[in-house]
Amino acid sequence: MEILAYSIMASTGLALFAMLLLHFLSPEFKPSWRMISEYAMGKHKWAITTFFLFWGLSSILTAAFLWNVVTGTWAVVAVILIAISGVGAIMGGLFDVKHKLHGLSFSLGVPTMPIGALIICYHLLGTGFFEPFKTLMLLSSHAIWISLILMAVSMMVMFSGFKKAGIPVGPDQKPPEVVPPGVIALGGYANRLLVLCYAGWNVVIVYVFLFMFQF
Repeated sequence: MEILAYSIMASTGLALFAMLLLHFLSPEFKPSWRMISEYAMGKHKWAITTFFLFWGLSSILTAAFLWNVVTGTWAVVAVILIAISGVGAIMGGLFDVKHKLHGLSFSLGVPTMPIGALIICYHLLGTGFFEPFKTLMLLSSHAIWISLILMAVSMMVMFSGFKKAGIPVGPDQKPPEVVPPGVIALGGYANRLLVLCYAGWNVVIVYVFLFMFQF
């Protein structure tokens, strides 16, 4: 269990490092409004693939870790959802933004994590053993769905602004090179916040177990 726990932390760290590295390798993709997956259209596809693979691996390893410590039908369902989220992230690396299966990758990887994380959080808190970490666990679990809502809202506002400026948006449209005046373009920041919240939850859960039980 200890090796598995540190593997989760290592894979999460590598994923976030790869994401950070992309900002230096491809500065032409402005982080305020370009999605992380769009880095696949740049010259360093290996880095974005590395990010998605390690991000997905982190969630799958977290699911494997939790499989051995949770009980009950709903908790097991939650673990499966977290594993599916990891599979979706890995698919996001294998099928980049230009691939027809990238949308399926998003559908598997993004909506499943908030549900799974919340169920696991309240399941663990219900045991009474994790009361000292209640605030940390609740904050990290609720941050996931909040970040998803923020990204959805920021994307809608941004796309609406582009359309009003006469710039077509969509999967078959070339991304604009600049943001027109008056367009609130913060979708990229929200996208990166989502990744931090999703990946951070894996680390928080493992940290709590390491501290509580000293595997």
